[in-house]
Formats: sequence, structure tokens, C-alpha cells
Amino acid sequence: MTDTYNVRLEPVGVEFEVEEDETILDAAFRQGIALPHGCKEGQCSACKCVKLDGETEMLKYSTFALNDMEKDSGHVLMCRTLAYSDVEIELLNYDEEVLSKSIPVKQYSGKIVDFQKLTHDIRGVQIELDAPLKFWAGQYVDITVKTEEGEEITRSFSMANPPSEAQKLGFIIKKYPDGRFSNELDDGGIKAGAEVSVEGPYGMCFRREDRQGPVILVGAGSGMSPVWSILNDHIASGEDRPVYFYYGARSQSDLFKLDEIGALTEAHPNVEFIPVLSHEEDGNGWTGARGFVHEYVDTHLKELGIDGEGDVYACGPPPMIDALTPVLFMHDFDTDRIFYDKFTPTSGSSGH
Repeated sequence: MTDTYNVRLEPVGVEFEVEEDETILDAAFRQGIALPHGCKEGQCSACKCVKLDGETEMLKYSTFALNDMEKDSGHVLMCRTLAYSDVEIELLNYDEEVLSKSIPVKQYSGKIVDFQKLTHDIRGVQIELDAPLKFWAGQYVDITVKTEEGEEITRSFSMANPPSEAQKLGFIIKKYPDGRFSNELDDGGIKAGAEVSVEGPYGMCFRREDRQGPVILVGAGSGMSPVWSILNDHIASGEDRPVYFYYGARSQSDLFKLDEIGALTEAHPNVEFIPVLSHEEDGNGWTGARGFVHEYVDTHLKELGIDGEGDVYACGPPPMIDALTPVLFMHDFDTDRIFYDKFTPTSGSSGH
């Protein structure tokens, strides 16, 4: 029989149980306690905290996420920490709203019912579950599928549909040259009808409710997926806030969902869609914004006179997020008004 221990979180006073063979973060997920997290693999430091008391051991992790000096001073990564006694932990980053909106992580069965080629390197995938998945707009799940040849692949993808569509999930994913999931889709190794296992929800970059100021959405590539979920959930909420939706791409051929976006902005004049193209050639009839999306956001926020007002949801590749971060700080956005999801092909919300 597996030993079970008690974990106490300070300063919030939350307690939960952890089994000897599971990480503290997984135990929290299982019991519906949404602790700060990102990659879940010891790579990003989002779940870093201080161990105040107890016996623990950490699984393999990156020293970029936790350096030796931090480890020596009692810091741990909850996603890599196993408990061997009752443990007391001090959270360094926590959001009481997140803790109050926790959803237990569960496993679901389902099947891929359809997929589409949206651009040369963006795919749409639809999965139907055997039971409804409760999640907040912007969150993601881990999807495990077996290929025709019997290989098991697990990847993390953000839902593109709003939470109101709880059983039929849509995903927008990027095709990487060595991306096993997307390449198997293209090559027929994963077909419509394939059975999948879905685990979730995960992610801290979800829509916050009842806030003031504009909603600023910044996406690139498959970052459209959680942004589209957040946008549609915001509209359904009836909140009357201006929305600025910036989408970075290389050229016009990288844009998609334009008809749906056009219908949405026509029906909701307070939503403005601004595609920003970085490598569109002259003479192709493009009259819209040019340059890198973080540069255009900087310029446009100055024109609008928006400094630190509203909430920012930014989803896309790490270079975009890293370039956008100082821009937002220069515009006086506090960290509790900025929500990120970095998409990488190997970890965290991987291969979105």
C-alpha cells in the first residue's frame, strides 16, 4: 500500500494529500487545487516555492528552472518534488482567484472526429469526448494517441473552443518539421476515428472575469487556439470591454479563420482584429500592419493611450513572448494583468 502524506501550503492555509509516488503538483491537480505551473517538467520555474518543513526528493530538473544556490536555500519545484513525510511549503507566486476556480484534473476517453489543413503549417483538430470536460477559456490538456503503427504520442494542446462546448473540443496546432503528432496527422499515421486519452485541464493563462479596462489579445502561429477560446468566451460573458486582438504572422498565406473573425467583429464592433505581417512582400496588396507583432503592439498602445489598463493574454512561441514582455512593462502593466502561454515543441504546453 502506498504511503500518503499531508501537504500544507502557506500563506493560504490550504492542505491536501500526496501519495509517495506522485509529485506534489500532480497531487494538487488530482484534488482540484490549481497551483502555479507551466511546463510540468522541471524546465520553467513557474511552480518554484520554498520548502519550510518535511522530507522530500526532487526528480530530474533543469538548473535553468532551479539553480544550485536556490536549491541550497530550500527552494523546490513542485512538479518534480516527491514527499516522504508531511510537508509544509511557502508559495512564492499564487493567485487567490486561481485557487478559488480550481478544477480537478481528470482523464477522459475520446476520438479524433476531424482535422483540417488551415495553412501550410497550421492544422485544426476536433476531438469528441465521452464526457464533458470542465475548463476555463485559455487552458490546455494533454492528449495521448496511438499511431497506426502502435507508437504512443502525448502532446499538450490548448482548446480553441469556449468552455460552453465541453464535449466537442477543437484545437489549432502547429506543424513542426520533427513534430510527431502533426506529421502523423499529415501522413495518415493518425486518422479520423483514432481513439485518444485526454487529461486536464491545465494552465494559468485563462480568462479572468469581471475586470476593468480593455482586453488585449496577442497571438502568433497556433497561439490562435487559446486566444480564440478566450475571445469567444469573453463575448459570451456579455462584458462590455473593448478588445484588441493582435495576430502576428509572416505573410497573408499564414492567416486563417478570417471569415469567422470578420463575422465576429462585424457583430461586435468593440472587437478590433489587427493582423501584423512580418515578411509580406510589397506589391501583394497588403495594406494592413507590418513588422513584428510586439513592435506593433507597442506603437498601437501608445496611439490608444493605454498604459497599464486592462488585461493582456499572450499566446505563442517563446521569442514572441520574450519580446512582448518588456513592451508591456514599459506600458505599466502589472504582472497580475499579464497572462502568458509559451508554446514550445518539446515541453510545457508543447507543440500547440
